[in-house]
Amino acid sequence: MSPPRTPSGAIVAVVCANIALAFGPWFVRMADTGPVAAAFWRIALALPVLLAMAGWSDRRALLPTRALLVPLLIGGVAFAIDLGSWHIGIRRTTMANATLFGNCAVLIFPIYGFIAMRRWPTRAQGLALLLAAVGGLLLLGRSAELSSRHLAGDLFCLLAGVLYAVYFIVMRGVRRTMAPLPALALSSVASVLPLLAFALAMGEPIMPQHWTPLIALALISQIAGQGLMIYALGHLSPLVVGLALLVQPVVGATIGWLAYGERLGPMDAVGAVLVAAALVIVSARRSADR
Repeated sequence: MSPPRTPSGAIVAVVCANIALAFGPWFVRMADTGPVAAAFWRIALALPVLLAMAGWSDRRALLPTRALLVPLLIGGVAFAIDLGSWHIGIRRTTMANATLFGNCAVLIFPIYGFIAMRRWPTRAQGLALLLAAVGGLLLLGRSAELSSRHLAGDLFCLLAGVLYAVYFIVMRGVRRTMAPLPALALSSVASVLPLLAFALAMGEPIMPQHWTPLIALALISQIAGQGLMIYALGHLSPLVVGLALLVQPVVGATIGWLAYGERLGPMDAVGAVLVAAALVIVSARRSADR
């Protein structure tokens, strides 16, 4: 009897999550606040909605056990530093570099999964990783630029990518015993004050003149994107989630083409096909590390 297939709903969720999250850098660029302040508003505007939705689904879930308080706090603070660092990096480096370094969890999270289960990837998983690596290089290699001018921004984005992997690892553990909405809402509670303190300490402008980019950032990136991602973490292996992050460069390149006239070449299309093939391979059957 063959192993059960990975839930198709979770695959759709993680792909849609990365599509929504890919719009984040565009909204951050359009916001008239500081970059960390934009991250604060992303959480602050989404938080009442998340708390209301979580309370409506199960009020008792908003009172977590003591065993979950520390992971939720760690996850929330890691996500706050991740967002703050990434938003700073977005404005100090190229969009390609921000996507490349900000999503280094593509490698870190699957590696964590294999280490945690103390096993090597199967041939199919190894093939998927190889296809994803080549596809990612094709997507990003054409426009990525490494220079001293962008070094600070690159380092901020790299820090963000590492902390995003930490957030994934912690929240995957939380999702074993907590539903997605309460998990996202409570971790967001732990994120909002550190982001505000960080923005104030940097002397950033906090109050916006135009709310549209920040509202879109909250609704699309935090509620839709991060909400679907938290749901997927409870159903998919680290390998599938990690490789799905490569959807973001595909969507980001499309946004750059439509919004800024950045041309897409044949290698972008080939890279997108390879990323899709990698996702098909690892999604066809439930990964052995679950």
